[in-house]
Amino acid sequence: MTTSQTPPSTDPTGAGPVPSDLQDERLIASQGIGGWASATWDRVRSGDLGSLPVVVGLVLIWGVFYALNPLFLSSRNLVNLTVQMVPIGVIAIGVVLVLLLGQIDLSVGSMSGLAGAVVAVLFVNQGLNIWVAIAAALVVGVATGLVYGMLFNRFGVPSFVITLAGLLVLLGLQIRTLGTDGTINLPFESGLVQFASQQFLPAALAYVLAVAVPAVYLLTRLNTDRRRSAAGLSAQPLATVALRAGLLTVLLLAATYVLNRDRGVSYMVVLFVVLVVVMDLVIRRTRWGRSVLAIGGNVEAARRAGINVKRVYLTVFTLCSTFAALGGVLAAGRLASANQSSGGADTNLNAIAAAVIGGTSLFGGRGSAYSALLGILVIFSISNGLALLSVSSDVRFVVTGAVLLLAVVIDSLSRRSRVAHGRA
Repeated sequence: MTTSQTPPSTDPTGAGPVPSDLQDERLIASQGIGGWASATWDRVRSGDLGSLPVVVGLVLIWGVFYALNPLFLSSRNLVNLTVQMVPIGVIAIGVVLVLLLGQIDLSVGSMSGLAGAVVAVLFVNQGLNIWVAIAAALVVGVATGLVYGMLFNRFGVPSFVITLAGLLVLLGLQIRTLGTDGTINLPFESGLVQFASQQFLPAALAYVLAVAVPAVYLLTRLNTDRRRSAAGLSAQPLATVALRAGLLTVLLLAATYVLNRDRGVSYMVVLFVVLVVVMDLVIRRTRWGRSVLAIGGNVEAARRAGINVKRVYLTVFTLCSTFAALGGVLAAGRLASANQSSGGADTNLNAIAAAVIGGTSLFGGRGSAYSALLGILVIFSISNGLALLSVSSDVRFVVTGAVLLLAVVIDSLSRRSRVAHGRA
């Protein structure tokens, strides 16, 4: 009698932990679907839950709100939901990166507000080209992240303190940038406003993309397997690859059909999804991404393995602030204005909560860019559903806080279980 063996959780090259999807591919190739299912169940029992809790939670949330108000899953409401979630979702991508290192950035909301103010002042008050204004806002984000990274590397000040101070500094700069007016409206006909609120994919193009994306995945996977087979390495069964591509096609076509019954798929939503996919590939498939995971798992071990820890910290803080700036630009475009409250209120809360609720561990080393997508879907689904039920904003804050606390508790329990099973 043989027992299925769980693949090693670390990369023998020293580049860091092997992502679970690569472990799955190796299992399927060597032991088939049965071996993969057995190992997956073992991982779940040992606390390696991945995105399972948030996916189950999202299904339950949608089911409950649909039962209470069928308008929740209407095409118009879902289009509104997808457009509203993008700016903070983009910010959450950067938060995921920082959390993977076991650090935090509390200034992402203020950074987004300052970026929106820079765009508005340069474009409306100074008359510069909109793309020049956007580039300037992103440069401010890059510069801010570089300052954070250098302070962290040079003085070892906790990121909590650095970014808390940065929050106050950026807020002051935002108020100073906007000046006495306090609010600057962006022209409705400007390219940024049109992109963020009015431009949607033609229905036919949306369906083409819904089919093209799984086709690209299928061809890429087949090409990879062909090269692996030619090199004498194990390859994933064709049936497994085809099944994944088929399920992805059905999911994308269904989503496209529902959204196309109203205005369709927003260009801004497409940008968000592309950013998530690209950053997920960077995290899982590049040496830099594996270094981020390794540092988050054990910084001293990563340093001894030859990873340039300071450089990784610098790049991650820079990317986080840049994503926050981009989110602020998109928020200004969606609202067609920038004011002193931009990036305030619950922006920080939602961005950080989205990363955590989506499955990124607060302890570092575990998570993916898809955490930003899943987490922001959960948060805005709750907010949108409660708004449809005419629930007051105070209750919405309480519910969102409770969900965040639940996500952290699950993360803590799963981490404890992984330690007990030797998987941390």
